[in-house]
Amino acid sequence: MSQAFVSFNRLRLIVFFILFAFLVLCGRLFYLHVIDSERLKGFAENVRKSVRVLASQRGDIFDVHGNILAATHSSYTVGVDPNFLKEEDRTKWGHLAFILGIPYAELEAVMEKKVRANSGRLIRWASLAKNVDLKTYEAVMNLGITGVYGNRKNQRFYPGNELASHVIGFVNHESVAVSGIEEMCDYYLRGQDGWVETEKDGRRRELAHKRSREISEVNGNNVYLTLDQRIQSSVEEVIDAVVERYNPEGVSVIVSRPSDGSILALANYPTFDLNEFFNTKLYPIANQRNRAITDIFEPGSTFKIVPASGVLNESEVEPKDIFETGKEVVLYNNRKVRLPSDHHFYDRLSMADIVIKSSNRGAAHLGMILGEDRLYTYAKSFGFGERTDLGLRGEISGTLHPINRWDGLTISRMPMGHAVDGTPMQIHYAMSVIANKGLLMKPRIIDRITDSEGALLFEYPALSKRRVLSEYVSLQMADLLGEVVGDRGTAKRARISGYSVGGKTGTTQKIINGKYSSESHVASFSGFLPVEDPQVIITVVVDAPKVKGGTGYGGVVAAPAFKEIAEDCIRYLEIRSSEYAKELFATRKAEQ
Repeated sequence: MSQAFVSFNRLRLIVFFILFAFLVLCGRLFYLHVIDSERLKGFAENVRKSVRVLASQRGDIFDVHGNILAATHSSYTVGVDPNFLKEEDRTKWGHLAFILGIPYAELEAVMEKKVRANSGRLIRWASLAKNVDLKTYEAVMNLGITGVYGNRKNQRFYPGNELASHVIGFVNHESVAVSGIEEMCDYYLRGQDGWVETEKDGRRRELAHKRSREISEVNGNNVYLTLDQRIQSSVEEVIDAVVERYNPEGVSVIVSRPSDGSILALANYPTFDLNEFFNTKLYPIANQRNRAITDIFEPGSTFKIVPASGVLNESEVEPKDIFETGKEVVLYNNRKVRLPSDHHFYDRLSMADIVIKSSNRGAAHLGMILGEDRLYTYAKSFGFGERTDLGLRGEISGTLHPINRWDGLTISRMPMGHAVDGTPMQIHYAMSVIANKGLLMKPRIIDRITDSEGALLFEYPALSKRRVLSEYVSLQMADLLGEVVGDRGTAKRARISGYSVGGKTGTTQKIINGKYSSESHVASFSGFLPVEDPQVIITVVVDAPKVKGGTGYGGVVAAPAFKEIAEDCIRYLEIRSSEYAKELFATRKAEQ
């Protein structure tokens, strides 16, 4: 029997390779368990652990009476994992298609497509229907089709569509608050998401006993505005009528309560649907501009309350004092100043008639009596040249040039509302000084904030910014502005039977290409009622109204709109007629 020959070199080579393989294996194990252990442990924990976000619900926005203006509702996206379906559930597919309202053939095509054509990877999620409400989603789940499920998503909804759109603002599709109260009060509205940290088994099922941390979500707070939905709707209807009749470039209307500065309505044209903010073809981006706080114009005659109030407050003039308004040129500080023209020639007017008949030359006389320093100070005190601090994004301060930038005509042009510009909001609150006993109020748009259960967190108080006029002078000016709406004034169309109305019209030529236009005007009227005890103040500004064969004067275009809104406020707020307020007015005068 022969013995096989084994080469020693071959044996040594085999042993070497076996030992080398074990050394490589040991080295790899050492690397994985010692050197790279922390990274791999973290990877394993990430695979095993799961963090699930518990979405909070954004708070709602209400009007002052609790009517909902903005809310959040849940919707679902229903989808399927085609590779998790069971054949025995196929008989339920027809019911699923019926519930979701989609063709059966379309649903079947999604359910049977298990692999992506471009990559060859398994499809683990395919959408069947979006924006499904809770009732429909529950019906889908009741079918019990394995592999069909949904993901919940909170969506912002605005039941009024265009109602108060510039005040409310909107939240975009990325859940970012963009404008209005939504942006201003986002800190209170957005709430705080919660989360659950847990572990899953190999089939990705949650192991409830392995939960290491669970933080509950905190829903957002609710914001109650000072807006009154009933008055807001009325204002927007009146704006629609003005637009239909005059086809203006823009309209702004503000309604507030003089005593505390609360805004009851604020509306603009053009407007937009909050639920379709993304539809820029139907609602251009420019429509989202809140013209009441972003657009400026020369106030014109509505500004005449500033020099008129100033000379009375400084005891420089009495309402019966006479001025030579027929002269074109007067001396001021030893230099000749050319006065502006009037629409009607008036040889002589009393201070009261200067206000009642809205004389430009008369206003210039009053401004020159005050002088540059005091005229500027009163304009600033009435709120021109500074933001009203409403709080909504985009508000601008307007233009009130410092005295060192005035030219030789400013002292005679500013008193008639030129060489100064402001927003509708500034003009509105300047007029509120007269209606509120000489106090300038800070605009109040938020009434209160509650938590998600309705418990009051805090209220926003009424804030007075400063005293502009004495109470006596404010009563004098209110009386004069009441005459503006009388038989001798420029605002006859604002008169309301049984109620004394005070206010001032304004008609300003727009500046186009650096020049005053003779064809394009801004018509305005700002007024309050009743004069004896003002309950509401209303400002109407109409930009470039189209009036056939004439000029769009404030008394023609804006005053009737004021009247219509005021009459609705009288009915809704049950404002007492002037007969009930005269005794109070007389008492106040006697006390002064």
